[in-house]
Amino acid sequence: MNNKIVVRFAPSPTGPLHIGGARTALFNWLFAKNHEGKCLLRIEDTDKERSKKEYEKQILDTLDWLGINPDEKPFSQSLNLKKHIEIAETLLKNSSAYKCYCTTEELEQEKKSSREKNLPYIYSGKCRNKGEAKRPFIIRFKSNQIGTEELDDLVQGKITISNSTIEDFVIVRTDGTPTYQLSASVDDFLMNITHVIRGDDHKINTFKQTQIFKAMEWPVPRYAHIPLIHSKEGKKLSKRDGAATVEDYEKIGILPESLRNYLLRLGWSHKDKEIFSLEESIKLFNLDGVGKSPSKLDMDRILSINETYMKNSDRKKIFENFCDYTKKFKDPIDKEFLKKIEDNFLVFLNKAKTLENIYENAKFIFNYKKIEFSDLISENEKKIIQLFLQKIDKVSDSNVEKIKAIIDEVIVEEKIKFKDFGQPIRIVLTGTKFAPSITDIIQSLGIGEVKRRISLYL
Repeated sequence: MNNKIVVRFAPSPTGPLHIGGARTALFNWLFAKNHEGKCLLRIEDTDKERSKKEYEKQILDTLDWLGINPDEKPFSQSLNLKKHIEIAETLLKNSSAYKCYCTTEELEQEKKSSREKNLPYIYSGKCRNKGEAKRPFIIRFKSNQIGTEELDDLVQGKITISNSTIEDFVIVRTDGTPTYQLSASVDDFLMNITHVIRGDDHKINTFKQTQIFKAMEWPVPRYAHIPLIHSKEGKKLSKRDGAATVEDYEKIGILPESLRNYLLRLGWSHKDKEIFSLEESIKLFNLDGVGKSPSKLDMDRILSINETYMKNSDRKKIFENFCDYTKKFKDPIDKEFLKKIEDNFLVFLNKAKTLENIYENAKFIFNYKKIEFSDLISENEKKIIQLFLQKIDKVSDSNVEKIKAIIDEVIVEEKIKFKDFGQPIRIVLTGTKFAPSITDIIQSLGIGEVKRRISLYL
């Protein structure tokens, strides 16, 4: 093994990429980039019943959307199954593992006995010294049961565990397939992984996997266990807490760079800085800045960061993001309407915190529906709208100053306040009470479309 740092992100394709998994991928990727190392992607697809190609593609697409791209072609763990079993055979030969012939009924009886004594279940190890038998078996790793084990964790510090709490864990199932503990250990060795950065719910797995490394006399990687992400109430994050997957955030119009920035700050800090460019993230990221306590998901903070990026990023780039967003999650928008949105993009960007907000702000452009106005507009307001149409009839462009002057004329002649004109005309032109300013609406629609919509109403 050379001195180059190599990390891996190893998701299982059993569902879309969770927000916690995305943060783990980001931390691995930034750590590798900061040290001029490699970040590899390993798809842990050995669970044939739950692993789906569609989820694998979704994970790859999501990482690409976030800008987290591995340094080599993604590797499928299932391609290494033969090697995993070879290592299990080696562990059997050097007496680091043994065949367990216990039946399901026998194991259930052991568990029942532990429950009755209010003790956590630990396999008894009664097959440790049994001879060969012509019966179905699993292979268990012979765990060290004496003393304690220490881990010098790069985030949590020194972690100590009593070896008596680690049972002889299964490494090969009855059907001959390897378990996660064996496959992950073998692949980490074969891929020359130097650092394993993952959630702190993997701590017990680490103590099991390091035993496999030591039994095989392999160099043991360094480990960093990052705290989990909790809900605002401090509970483990679940789908009931709203957005749980990366795609959930993409669907509401969060920009990839915004979510990436938020995930970076979710458990990591550098002084009081909040907004980081990609270059700054790579330059400044280190494991020393990762906290030990769980981070709480804060939707308001995500929206605030997203709003900052939308307001300060290149307008052309945000419009491209908007087009990509609508193509993926909305009904197609005609080119003619897209051009109007682009020409007046600042209008729709105003007060928007997400791409979804921009879509809703601009909806009156491409999704106008004549509604029943009788309950919303009085006869007197209708006369005001007729007067406005008469005055703009000979106007051929949407010049703002010219339109403002005509509106002022109507207000003076009818002896009304602006709101008495603004609300009914807004309803007629957009189909809603909530829309941009009247001049912005007229400029966005174009004077011809304004006349058409008023005529349609009258």
